[in-house]
Amino acid sequence: MFRTVRYLPSLIQRSSWNNSRNVVGPCLQIQRKEATPCSIIQKRETSSKAESAETNSFAMNIFKGDIKPSTIFPFPEVLNEEQEEMLQMLVDPCAKFFEDVNDAAANDSLEKVEDKSLEGLKEMGAFGLQVPQDLGGLGLTNTQYARLVEIVGSHDLGVGITLGAHQSIGFKGILLYGSPEQKKKYLPDLATGKKMAAFCLTEPSCGSDAAGIKTRAILSHDGTHYTLNGGKIWISNGGVADIFTVFAKTPIIDEKTGKEKDTTVAFIVERGFGGISHGAPEKKMGIKASNTAALFIDDCKVPVENMLGEVGDGFKVAMNILNNGRFGMAAALSGTMKYCINKSIEHAGQRVQFRTEISNFGAIQEKISRMVMKHYVTESMAYLVSANMDQGIKEFQIEAAISKIYASEAAWFCADEAIQVLGGMGYMKECGLERVMRDLRIFRIFEGTNDILRLFVVLTGMEYAGRALKSAGQMSVVTGMLKRKLGMSSGDSLSTQVHESLKEPADQASKSIANFGQVITSQLIKHGRNVKNPEQQFVLNRIADAAIDIYGMVAVLSRASRSIEQNHSSAQHELELTKVFCEEAAIRIDQNLRDTMDTKALRRYGSLAQISQDVVSNNGTLQQHPLGF
Repeated sequence: MFRTVRYLPSLIQRSSWNNSRNVVGPCLQIQRKEATPCSIIQKRETSSKAESAETNSFAMNIFKGDIKPSTIFPFPEVLNEEQEEMLQMLVDPCAKFFEDVNDAAANDSLEKVEDKSLEGLKEMGAFGLQVPQDLGGLGLTNTQYARLVEIVGSHDLGVGITLGAHQSIGFKGILLYGSPEQKKKYLPDLATGKKMAAFCLTEPSCGSDAAGIKTRAILSHDGTHYTLNGGKIWISNGGVADIFTVFAKTPIIDEKTGKEKDTTVAFIVERGFGGISHGAPEKKMGIKASNTAALFIDDCKVPVENMLGEVGDGFKVAMNILNNGRFGMAAALSGTMKYCINKSIEHAGQRVQFRTEISNFGAIQEKISRMVMKHYVTESMAYLVSANMDQGIKEFQIEAAISKIYASEAAWFCADEAIQVLGGMGYMKECGLERVMRDLRIFRIFEGTNDILRLFVVLTGMEYAGRALKSAGQMSVVTGMLKRKLGMSSGDSLSTQVHESLKEPADQASKSIANFGQVITSQLIKHGRNVKNPEQQFVLNRIADAAIDIYGMVAVLSRASRSIEQNHSSAQHELELTKVFCEEAAIRIDQNLRDTMDTKALRRYGSLAQISQDVVSNNGTLQQHPLGF
């Protein structure tokens, strides 16, 4: 088992661009100009029993204005002594490998991971981090995995995508839904890197609308196999994988109507089945070391025993694969952010201008402090989500989506500001930051575009709140609204959960949650199911941003409280970070929530919609050139 030093995180969980569209499952159709969000309410494939149940998801409950602190406070510590010891044994060799063996610049230039790096990763067990040990993997928990992914993210995102596309999404379906026979057959070779995996969902005609796939699977007359035909695009590892998780539509007879309809299915497909080919590697802005290619499926015969789950489970399988692995992105990007911060402070402490180090200038200090603050929030979210998953909490999809959105935007901010701090040096290829910036740009697109994930967060939360409102009755709703207006939020107060030095920002967070719940209730009463209509997205985006800030507040409040109570050497520093973030987040939340109901703001949104419609219909800008010709 002392492959234990074979660790390398598979970072970028589910990096496949496939994600870009399915990510959110139900959502918008970003490839069509109208971008109409699909109703999560209509497309969810969960049982009615599950739909009506209460949840211990903190983020879900804020949509009701409720505070359910049990999963947040105290900041969870989920590793036992043995797991901590194993992780410590993996961390240093992992970092040393990326410092001494892997060459990120060479991988970027070659547009592939160097053979020596791939072999080293296989030797260390990096291709099967979460595969059970009895099936050839390291059997890591989500939190252990996140820590190793963080190291990869601080060195080479291209390698991270290669590893993540393989295990975070490539064969994650086998881990989650595979039968004992499927796991025994496929996981040993996948865990050792003998075979590579890829996740195949995205198609030319469907991006964020995962339910719109066109690939067909037709059952044979003797019922022994399905014949697949179709195509997938932007598949990470598409040109090098041996095993594919492929999603397709198959016809079934509706028991209620007796008519034929399509349903989604998921398959484990081997390249050796025949009928599988791929296109040339895509030329990309960044993550060039990661192979990305189109996949062509022509009369590929797949045994019925290679189906994942049951007929009709395909959509659920796809969404749960993505939800289950998205948390790793925040961990990976927290590593990238730390790299950018270190580059900045090293330069700022040495670069002398006007007879003093530039680190003494307020303009530079603000850049560095904001980078550090965003990193602290990202890191706190990442390990809060992974801990909740390790605790067995089932509903973490909103928290994982929030962490992905925040991390990808915060990491971009850090890379941009780091280049600015370094000036001309930061712009040069030799520095390394330009590669990081190119690599980072995709993270706001795949794993669910941030635009789609914002809608996922808010529509999922509002659906839950809507069910609660429906069951509560009119009088209960009115009473709840009055309580919130009076500052009386239901549930626990956050001020009782934190160290006394953090009571003020905790009160700010509690007030924000109460106001948030009030706005959600008002929106549901005013719009009902029409809240999901395209024209409401201006408002929904503000609500989503408020939810993201609220989750960021509670994540840092919990972590900083633990640091203060345990007398960490960084406690005072964390206290300052938390106070500043919470104060500014409360201001943003208040403004975003006001804008959902403010007449002037709503009028502005209408004007913005009209401006967009004008230029789209004109196929270009309308204004006359200043010179008149």
